Amino acid sequence: MLRQYMKKNETLLNRLLFYNPYKREMHSRNKKAMEFIAKGWSALKEVDRVIDYCELNDSRLIPLLRTAKENFELALEADNSNTHARFWLSKLHLKYHVPGACKAIGAALLVEAADMGDPEAQYELGCRLRVENDYVQSDQQAFYYLEKAVDQLHPGALYLLGAVYLTGDCVKQDFASALWCFHRASEKGHAGAAVAYGSLLLRGAQVPESLMKFKLKRSSSAKKAKDAEIAEMNPVELAKEQFQIAAKAGCDLGLKWLQRIEEEETRLLNEQL
Repeated sequence: MLRQYMKKNETLLNRLLFYNPYKREMHSRNKKAMEFIAKGWSALKEVDRVIDYCELNDSRLIPLLRTAKENFELALEADNSNTHARFWLSKLHLKYHVPGACKAIGAALLVEAADMGDPEAQYELGCRLRVENDYVQSDQQAFYYLEKAVDQLHPGALYLLGAVYLTGDCVKQDFASALWCFHRASEKGHAGAAVAYGSLLLRGAQVPESLMKFKLKRSSSAKKAKDAEIAEMNPVELAKEQFQIAAKAGCDLGLKWLQRIEEEETRLLNEQL
């Protein structure tokens, strides 16, 4: 009897210790916000599907744009800390002819989402700071947000930062860092990064030692020999792998590079014969 009483009280005590009404409420609000975001994103995806075939201010797009805007706003009402809702609402204000659009509001939302740690917002803001504001020195700010997105391995940011390091635009030129950025973006399927990485390998660029060490460390002992073999592989073969990644992503330039390599290999083979 006493044992049953203690067990019952122990169960009650555990419930009291682990029950956190605030955490449960946060989870519920986040779930509701994500439902609104999904509805808004679905409407916006339909707009993107047809927008190339009509005017940007086509009246037929208004209901979809209004649906997207309302749902992103409802998501923020449900969970004001949701960075995804903030980012997508900023895109509506900045890019689309949605009723009530305001570029100032869009810019403010984009900065907020970026400062709250959303990688898409950080990348978008970094790009906008680089190409806009002709009379404002914003390169360092752009670099700051791009680096933040790179820390979260955003493929577009990795590619753009690689280009910055490659050209030495607003930073000291650093080929090793550029190759690292292109390599990591390529791993995530970024076609432009794969083409850039492959073309640099064909020009004689050396794969950074840090990348090979990273691959070896990440690999199991059974695969280390294979990774070591890859490290010593012909740069042409390494480049072909990159162009294949680009081709799989639907990049015509990747296909053209593959054709050029195959033609060159065929020519060399014929000369040897």
